[in-house]
Amino acid sequence: MQSMATVKAGAQAASKIEDAEPFVGFQVDPDLHNGRRIRGRGTRSNQSGRFEPYSREPVDDGWETSGFEEDPLPPLRTEVQEEKSRTVITRNESPDIPFDRSINPYRGCEHGCVYCFARPSHAYMGLSAGLDFETKLFAKPDVARQLKKELSASGYRPRPIAIGTNTDPYQPIERQYRLMPDILDVLNETGHPVGIVTKSALILRDLDRLKVLNERNLVKVAISVTTLDNRLSRAMEPRAAAPQRRLETIKRLTEAGIPTSVLVAPVIPALNDEELEKILQAAHEAGAREAGTILLRLPNEVSGLFQDWLLHHYPDRYRHVMNNLRAMRGGKDYDSRMGHRARGTGPYAEILHKRMDVACRKIGFSTRRTRLSLAHFVKPAENEAQLSLF
Repeated sequence: MQSMATVKAGAQAASKIEDAEPFVGFQVDPDLHNGRRIRGRGTRSNQSGRFEPYSREPVDDGWETSGFEEDPLPPLRTEVQEEKSRTVITRNESPDIPFDRSINPYRGCEHGCVYCFARPSHAYMGLSAGLDFETKLFAKPDVARQLKKELSASGYRPRPIAIGTNTDPYQPIERQYRLMPDILDVLNETGHPVGIVTKSALILRDLDRLKVLNERNLVKVAISVTTLDNRLSRAMEPRAAAPQRRLETIKRLTEAGIPTSVLVAPVIPALNDEELEKILQAAHEAGAREAGTILLRLPNEVSGLFQDWLLHHYPDRYRHVMNNLRAMRGGKDYDSRMGHRARGTGPYAEILHKRMDVACRKIGFSTRRTRLSLAHFVKPAENEAQLSLF
């Protein structure tokens, strides 16, 4: 039998590990350890968010009695809470990000990618970056209506909107909420350009809408392909589409004329970096003509979550992976400086970038990025309901 001991959240500093010493890891409920509750989930921890004054840890209280077995806890289920936002267009001024505005129809992501750099954002909701991020999701059912309102603002000037740069807009709950069709309809109605990033084949559901947008050069899509190894993909991205399904999605999109690129991300040294050229070749054969890559990022809680996952699934590679990552981050788990966070520094990072450049030239990827049109934008009426009275 177990009881929960409450301790100061400062204990989360355990995720700071020096010189790639074996990772102590999180205090995890045994039901999580043995997999009964977390089948199909990306992490094993649900440690409290970093802004919480206290965290809870399972401890053995000594009351276990042989012959009596506790009822097993049920598997974790995905819970979705609806929220209304004052604004849905998020702005950024980062010089190393190729867009200045984005939309996130959902908070959290059921795909459960252990490496997701968006995980720490759940701490702002008083939730864990671990299992909470995968199971306690937030949806914005009024996102299309709010988007239309913001596009009608007198001072609004069009630039491509990015969707899927934080959490995947085509994650499994999109089958139920269907937020993307309404968003795409608003963008088509207003002639507004959009770039979509996803690792889900569900985007093919909206292929007809994408075709209409593409008639005026208003859309481009990037499909994230992390690995071609089904076993690695299943462990690292448990609820995302299988690698072959993503390649098929690229093929279907390009056959429909949609400008489609492949995003080899994240690149993890000693884990999937050896696949770089193979992924690029497979994506090009599927029809992708542009390519990009991002080095693994481990901000805040993601570092501890990833290290715990790595020790659980690939313990023999732990030191090699972490030593190489730190070599590209100035000896730290993460370097948040602009221009460095997505690329890294040092010899290993330079070799990766050279491999990427050489492979793209050899395979035949375009060095020019698709530029979407801004010429078709028309502001929606500020109050269509009122206008309809006349």
